[in-house]
Amino acid sequence: MRNLRSERGTALLEAALTVPLILLISIGIFEFGRGYQTWQVVTNAAREGARVSVLPNPEEGAVETRVRAYMQSGQLPDYQKATVTVNRTASLQVGSSTVSASEVTVEYPFTFIALQPLAKLVDKSSTMSGSITINASAVMRNEAQ
Repeated sequence: MRNLRSERGTALLEAALTVPLILLISIGIFEFGRGYQTWQVVTNAAREGARVSVLPNPEEGAVETRVRAYMQSGQLPDYQKATVTVNRTASLQVGSSTVSASEVTVEYPFTFIALQPLAKLVDKSSTMSGSITINASAVMRNEAQ
């Protein structure tokens, strides 16, 4: 009867159950923090591209060059794999009038390091490699020529 009431090994069992859960939560925090930082860099890169795009007569490829340079300085790996789309004929509603604008869209494949299986739960279109596509877009009014 005395052996049934013994609490020997209880702490070991509790640790065996909680340590993996704590590690999973910690890794999740780090991974989603990386994802949020990447989203910020991609959003700012789209904004930088839009700033170049609104200038009168920008050089061919200047927008893509600026976007990729910003992503490189943001230390994104595989920044060359990003897709940059520029639409200089977009329109923007300002008050009651419509003005000419430029829209820059950046798509970047983000790859989870430790949580690759969870990528399928977050985004059904993600590949089994655990990558999701981060999209960012910026629209700015074109400057007068």
